[in-house]
Amino acid sequence: MSYDIYFLSRRDGQSWDEVLGAMEDAAVESEPISTHLFEAWEQIVPQARTLLGEVEITEYEQESRDLSHSGTGIDLSVFGDEVTITVPYWHAGEDAAVVLGQVSALAAIIEKETGLTAYDPQTERPLVETPPDDSIGLMSRVTKDLRSRYGG
Repeated sequence: MSYDIYFLSRRDGQSWDEVLGAMEDAAVESEPISTHLFEAWEQIVPQARTLLGEVEITEYEQESRDLSHSGTGIDLSVFGDEVTITVPYWHAGEDAAVVLGQVSALAAIIEKETGLTAYDPQTERPLVETPPDDSIGLMSRVTKDLRSRYGG
């Protein structure tokens, strides 16, 4: 389980549900990464390294790119035209605040470089409209619940 952020392109008058539906429909088709996203990736990676420190990069031909930070579990993936950040429910309290702050900073870099909007499906609104306390509280509650059920 992870806290997810999707990067979406929304046309005027289009609801977020319509954008999410289109993303799910497109996910079935395996497409190479677009030239625009390849160029953005090249700009994002050095900025992500500055933000997070040491990261692991995984590349699979023309279909996907992945950036992982082992200390936080933050993962940035580009697959075809889909861009996502995921972070596992490992963090609670102040730790969640720090990690979600890093996620927000990384999302701002991605938005700047891609022109896409970071959307938080947990709160059902764009990330910039999500009060940090909402995401921190949600991450903390889910993490504590998972720990109580499964240990850790």
